[in-house]
Amino acid sequence: MHTTDKKTATKDPGLGQLPPGQPALRSVPMPSDSNHNGDIFGGWVLAQMDIAGSVPVAEIAEGRFATVAIDAMRFHMPIFIGDLVSLYADIVRIGNTSVTVKVETWVKRRATREVVKVTEGVFIYVTINDDGKPRPVPRRAQSAERGG
Repeated sequence: MHTTDKKTATKDPGLGQLPPGQPALRSVPMPSDSNHNGDIFGGWVLAQMDIAGSVPVAEIAEGRFATVAIDAMRFHMPIFIGDLVSLYADIVRIGNTSVTVKVETWVKRRATREVVKVTEGVFIYVTINDDGKPRPVPRRAQSAERGG
């Protein structure tokens, strides 16, 4: 997990504002990931975001979980072939059976080296048992969120 406190974000000379922390996932899209305009398919981006959002959930779920909703999804700018894509995931809420994660996607443009935020969204995952039914998030994770 990383914290999205933009006040503590670092400045990389000539590249723009970078988010703090380590990305949950990094990737470079290929030509097969693009549409007829040369932009990366939104579905590819969404899949990468879902994977990145699942990284912190996997650390606390102690078992199976599933994506059940995507809220407030927003595409700010396109991603191009060859951009370095970095996805950051922060747990924003832990419920009885669900974990809510904010995911931001940032790219470093291959051509200009500029760094920009291109997408953001909120993903909701539910911890499930072997039968696919919701089960409680482990108490350890719930207590950690409450500061206990």
